[in-house]
Amino acid sequence: MSHYDESPVNPLPLSVMLLALLIVLPELAFQAGENGLIGGPAAIGWRADAVERFAFFPDVLSQMVDRNLWPPEHLMRIVTHPFVHPSFMSVVFALVFTLALGKMVGEAMSEWAVPAVFLGSSILASLLYWLIFNDPFPVFGGLPGAYGLIGAYTFLLWLRQVAAGGPQRQAFTLIALLMGIHVVFALIYGSTTGVAPRILGFFAGFGLSFLVVPGGVGRLMEFLRARR
Repeated sequence: MSHYDESPVNPLPLSVMLLALLIVLPELAFQAGENGLIGGPAAIGWRADAVERFAFFPDVLSQMVDRNLWPPEHLMRIVTHPFVHPSFMSVVFALVFTLALGKMVGEAMSEWAVPAVFLGSSILASLLYWLIFNDPFPVFGGLPGAYGLIGAYTFLLWLRQVAAGGPQRQAFTLIALLMGIHVVFALIYGSTTGVAPRILGFFAGFGLSFLVVPGGVGRLMEFLRARR
């Protein structure tokens, strides 16, 4: 009789679980406060206060650059903004993407690659948003970082297609589908708020994968040489 010690369900990498906790814990506090379980009447405004204190405001960064002043309470927004969300549903989507794609990215690349891609994509997406768009709307929430993980997953699919000599465009099916969904929602509800940081997060995650995947830079060089 054969004995199997391996679990049929592979556990999540520790880095993915810790990242999920950072996404979920603030929202649990907001939900408890909004439902009167903790904090009293003032707890209803916890989410708005957190956005004001921890979200990334492009205008604030512009003022810091213009004045060459870098107060820590504003500089930290570049790192803290992925963990404050506008709504419960935003947390759900960020969590689902992070758990599912973080597991695959962590197993294919390395455990530390997951938080590196998530946080790196969040930071790059917010900075690129500030550089490209003249928009004072704040950037916050985990979806740009989650889309960065989609970018990393797309990178893995792209490498597989390159190695197999298959059509490389197939690797971008997932992001094309998500962009199509965004277009539909924009047409229905007339709002594209938050879409640009997510798309920027995707490209940031794809680009960062060249640095965090084992042999990523080498494979890129081989690909570029083959294209000459």
